[in-house]
Amino acid sequence: MFTIGDFARHGRVSVRMLRHYDAIGLLRPAHVDPHSGYRFYSADQLARLNRVIALKDLGFTLEQVAAILDDEIGADELRGMLRLRQAELETALEEARARLAQVGARLRAIESEGRMSTQDVVVKKIPAVRIAELSGTAGSFGPKDISPVIGPLYEELCGRLEAAGVTGFGPGIAYYEDAGRGDGSVVVHAGMTVPEGTAAEGVLVHVLPGIEEAATIVHRGSMDGILPTVQTLASWIDTNGYRSAGYARELYLECPEDPAGWVAEIQEPITRV
Repeated sequence: MFTIGDFARHGRVSVRMLRHYDAIGLLRPAHVDPHSGYRFYSADQLARLNRVIALKDLGFTLEQVAAILDDEIGADELRGMLRLRQAELETALEEARARLAQVGARLRAIESEGRMSTQDVVVKKIPAVRIAELSGTAGSFGPKDISPVIGPLYEELCGRLEAAGVTGFGPGIAYYEDAGRGDGSVVVHAGMTVPEGTAAEGVLVHVLPGIEEAATIVHRGSMDGILPTVQTLASWIDTNGYRSAGYARELYLECPEDPAGWVAEIQEPITRV
């Protein structure tokens, strides 16, 4: 038998925690001295303690932990709970990674303030081009909302074009428009340049109008890190007596498997102030 202090040390938990587990009936001492009130635990109770801590770390409440350990739910239901919690944790992890990436992008934008050269901005006319596209709606124009929408759209689009036997398509062109809901959501258009006569099931093929005057800049690297580039472009537009005339397009010039090697031209329509 172990004193509560010794048991806590072997279980790598606090005495306070063990007292709480005793109070709620989750882990009772093996023996309580009737005279002193001292709690004593047996070594085989470490197994239950380990399960309590593991389930708690998975996010289950102590009430749920008690029900699981006391066999108040069946094995199938337990597996279902664990799988659901696993999926929730994986989703939370992906969301945390996405937030971390956006924090990094915002930090790079702060660090690059005044350092990125606006001499790389070129004003030019963008010609009309025939594209095949699929579209979807994103909750905002932020990368955290755009990326989960535009990636699957391009995968689906390329799959449909290949299934239709279309060859020679590309590069990709993405463009955006307000969804008209008043909540900041945007319609995402994922397009690929295609030859005349292209047709594929469920794919819109049309001529994307040109832009009479666009301020353009080349972005290198993952699109998740585009913020410093687009803010450099915004600074140039403001400084040179222009104003933005709509959402910028993205012309994907190089898209290797590693996003760090991507090259895209950002094309923002402008007018004179």
